[in-house]
Amino acid sequence: MDLFKKCYDFTRADEIKALGIYPYFRPIEENEGPVVQIEGRKIVMAGSNNYLGLTAHPKVKEAALKAIEKYGTGCSGSRYLTGTLDLHIELETRLAKFFGTEAVLLYSTGYQTAQGIIPTLVQRGEYVISDKDNHACIVAGQIMAKGATASLERYKHMDLKDLERVLSKIPLDAGKLIVSDGVFSTGGGIVDLPHLVSLAKKYNAKLLIDDAHSVGVIGKGGRGTASEFNLEKEVDLTMGTFSKTFASLGGFVAGPERVINYLKHHSPALIFSASPTPASVAAALAALDILEQEPWRVDKLISNANKVRKELTEAGFNIPDGRTAIVPVIVGDDALAFKMWRMLYDSGIFVNVFISPGVPQGRQMMRTSYMSTHEDEHLDYIIDTFKKIGKELGLI
Repeated sequence: MDLFKKCYDFTRADEIKALGIYPYFRPIEENEGPVVQIEGRKIVMAGSNNYLGLTAHPKVKEAALKAIEKYGTGCSGSRYLTGTLDLHIELETRLAKFFGTEAVLLYSTGYQTAQGIIPTLVQRGEYVISDKDNHACIVAGQIMAKGATASLERYKHMDLKDLERVLSKIPLDAGKLIVSDGVFSTGGGIVDLPHLVSLAKKYNAKLLIDDAHSVGVIGKGGRGTASEFNLEKEVDLTMGTFSKTFASLGGFVAGPERVINYLKHHSPALIFSASPTPASVAAALAALDILEQEPWRVDKLISNANKVRKELTEAGFNIPDGRTAIVPVIVGDDALAFKMWRMLYDSGIFVNVFISPGVPQGRQMMRTSYMSTHEDEHLDYIIDTFKKIGKELGLI
């Protein structure tokens, strides 16, 4: 069998392109936050994870430019060797203080962070237990751990009774790491952290929460899932990314100093990767400054998302309950999802279309997300356009 045969046999994307409804890899020509330019047209952006609208903030851009002037464009080495700057140490120290943890370690991407943590900590004879809807980076980390002969167990999405069933079958004295998104990236649901913490204690497990979509969104001053439930001291490890609230690129893990120290000296994803660039780190630092100084942005973000969630629900759309920046509009069919995406795009609105197998059959959706910089004029246009197209397609 030719190794490349599967590549030539893959035609699904070509077929969708031929129909004129292909929604992916659309190049953004100008990014002004709530409004972007794509294919020469101004488009209202309702699909970005730029939750606090900081990617175009003057202070963030200025910090990135100054870092390039001082340090150059890259570090040309891993953190372990020649790639550590004082900027990296500063951001780690600031984040540890922000989250109230002993230490923080930076990784070069958010996706890489899970691959740096999970297989490094969970080894032969130990277990990683994961929500079935966890982000793909966690799945990749689990697969790497399993390849190193660790055991992988999964439980039904947000079904903590099923989690307890899984935990009850594992030896009590075995090393165990429970991993869950804090805010799930597709549907925007928030994990039942109090129950999760209780089960972790009962079954002698450690807990890792992925706060990629939580920081800047929930918790006191946007401090994430543990803060949302006043359980900051009960979560063992928190990981996150700089590509959303922090308007940059990179990832981090926060936790006990001894655990972070172990990761620094054993995590291949850290040791064998070039460190985060000076501009990326400086931009994240500036974004952290703004988050701490302007907590109103978090309130505005949630107010914006809640407005859309309420209006579309009342209009009759199938919208899951939620209180985060993510507002999914369930369509329930691949072809209908592509068609609706194209109608929204032609009307000047960009959303993310999620189809099977990325989501279960019947849960195909327009995955919309909001920013603190959206104004009422943007939100009203999104709402009115959804209502108009929803009626045309018979969804409402």
